[in-house]
Amino acid sequence: MDRFQKDRPVLETPIQYIKGVGPRRRDLFEMIGIKNAGDAIYCLPWRYEDRSAIKKISELIPEKEETIIGTVSASDVVVTRRRGLKIFEMAVSDETGIIYAKWFNQPYLKKLFRNGQKVMLSGKVRSKGFHTYGLEMENPGFEIIEDMGKVKDEVKVEQLGTRNSEHGTEVEVKESLHMGRIVPIYHETYGLNSRRIRHIIKEILDQFLDKVIDPMPDRITVENRLIPLKEAISNVHFPTQGTDIDLLNRGESEAHRRLAFDELFLLELGLAIKKMAASNEEKGVRFNVDGPMSERLIEILSFRPTNAQLRVIGEIKKDMSSHHPMNRLIQGDVGSGKTIVAIAAMVIASENGYQAAMMAPTEILAEQHNINMKKIIDSLGIKSCLLINGMGQKEKRETLKKIADGEAGIIFGTHAIIQEEVRFKNLGLAVIDEQHKFGVMQRATLKKKGYNPDILIMTATPIPRTLALSLYGDLDISVLDELPPGRSPIETRLFYESKRDEAYSIIRREVTKGGQAYIVYPLIEESEKSDLKAALTMTERLKSAIFPDLSIALIHGRMKSGEKEEVMSQFIGGKIDILAATTVVEVGIDVPNATVMLIEHAERFGLAQLHQLRGRVGRGSQGSYCMLMVSYPLSEEAKKRLSVMVRSQDGFLIAEEDLKIRGPGEFFGTRQSGLPEMRVANIIRDASLLERAREEALKLIAEDPDLSSYPELAANLNKKWKE
Repeated sequence: MDRFQKDRPVLETPIQYIKGVGPRRRDLFEMIGIKNAGDAIYCLPWRYEDRSAIKKISELIPEKEETIIGTVSASDVVVTRRRGLKIFEMAVSDETGIIYAKWFNQPYLKKLFRNGQKVMLSGKVRSKGFHTYGLEMENPGFEIIEDMGKVKDEVKVEQLGTRNSEHGTEVEVKESLHMGRIVPIYHETYGLNSRRIRHIIKEILDQFLDKVIDPMPDRITVENRLIPLKEAISNVHFPTQGTDIDLLNRGESEAHRRLAFDELFLLELGLAIKKMAASNEEKGVRFNVDGPMSERLIEILSFRPTNAQLRVIGEIKKDMSSHHPMNRLIQGDVGSGKTIVAIAAMVIASENGYQAAMMAPTEILAEQHNINMKKIIDSLGIKSCLLINGMGQKEKRETLKKIADGEAGIIFGTHAIIQEEVRFKNLGLAVIDEQHKFGVMQRATLKKKGYNPDILIMTATPIPRTLALSLYGDLDISVLDELPPGRSPIETRLFYESKRDEAYSIIRREVTKGGQAYIVYPLIEESEKSDLKAALTMTERLKSAIFPDLSIALIHGRMKSGEKEEVMSQFIGGKIDILAATTVVEVGIDVPNATVMLIEHAERFGLAQLHQLRGRVGRGSQGSYCMLMVSYPLSEEAKKRLSVMVRSQDGFLIAEEDLKIRGPGEFFGTRQSGLPEMRVANIIRDASLLERAREEALKLIAEDPDLSSYPELAANLNKKWKE
């Protein structure tokens, strides 16, 4: 997007040159992500307090944020005996009562106040302790009011007015940044509080807001009922009187809506250009998708593919028969059969004389793909190989040779296949399994191993299709929304330590009936810094004290490749009753006879990971169990996650709940996906806005692919996507 480069010096003024900042505070501002004036303008408050409603002291309600005006009647610095903590305390009164304010470790405040001063205080009201009558505020915001018309604080002198009420003349704050209005609260750092940030942002708005140019085409602004950009920037920091504070705190005010739309529009505009560039790039491989191998593949499978699998295979064939490289994302819940769909595409590539590679996030998953698919691939006359870091040097050299001379038509591997020493003869298809486990650069490196190869990306972390279309707008998307028939239901239950014996009884019962079990631990070895059950320690206890008569084995990521392969082979063959494991079994492991899973310290796992782990059972016809063992105390977030797991097995619903709990930034991992970071928009809250932004972006790019009529918009786009 270099063609969109344009210098924007006004908003790129370094923060240290803003009045009131300087070199000393520059480092503090940079710690919260503010390096220049533009960063400050788009550093939005994380919440708001309504300090415009001034109350009498007798009207105050404990545990609520309140604002009062009164007179200082006494003040002093108190030093606690035990810890030597310096506390500045002040008594403030009006005609209806008295309230006490205290500030911790701020003894210098004593120099600011004197008896008889009018002051404004704002903060949470608390009832004082049993021995002292009255109300108090801890560390309240304050203004010092002098001469009934002026406000003085350590930042700025501002004008006040007066108004009459039934109680007489009251002070009315007209222009204070910190009182008498809806006040923005920013993320702070040590040495830089919201009060200082408010002052600096006001300084920046006064100096630069008039110079901000609205890049949005007028048609889009009008048709989407967006308020002017300058008004949005001003109001999001310093809302006008009467703005609904609930809308502000939910990020749903008109100001938030405008800024969120702008951010989403630039996101979608960039994706639209990426997709357009991909469709116009050098031609890729045009595969013959009607060869006999595809039909033979379906015939030799031990099951009939679902209608969803057949539909997605059809979509892939259409892509592969095109002159342009395929760039498709397959979304599917755990157990929906993504691997078979990928194999169908890999067989087409191989039948056309090209190589196909599948990159998996773990060695165990790569090994499982190789083991499970080898028989099918061999029967089609295609040679395959496995490439992982854990293999011996001699075996690795032989494998690299097979890849380089084209003897291996299908390659399964981990990130080992993107190492510099790996040379493909003619890579025509690259499949990336569990795409969220890989970074942008890793995916790009695999693509560069061939000449514009087709790309097939798979994920078992589903999101609603409309969001997927908007977030991955440069990809075509297929959804596997159907599970194979015959899958057993999975009963998910929560267990506390007091019920551990019951959980072990369920495991023994299932094994006695002929089933097998997983027990998953979050750590391998005990750590002094952690109380988590460690896999090594607990496996020994399982063998010696709990299930001494059963066959138990341990598998974890630090084991050598051959050792892991041997353990998994024995478990698949039914020679191991209980497989103790770390999260290396999270994805791809398919053992239909496994009917029960116990997840230790389930409260420490994310929802997506818990759902993936649970997907290792219930793959056969027998009823299955997933037991979530947890320890007190549970955080509110952990309670929400576990509750979702117990009540639902729908991956799409779980993903939506995960989005609500974790927030879109962490869920989508914008840094991992290669998307620009979002400061204002929230993918869940603003889903409808996202769809509108996508529609407008596609329409604009269709009309003006180079944005030649919108130079300011092009400059903003370049800045947004520059990384």
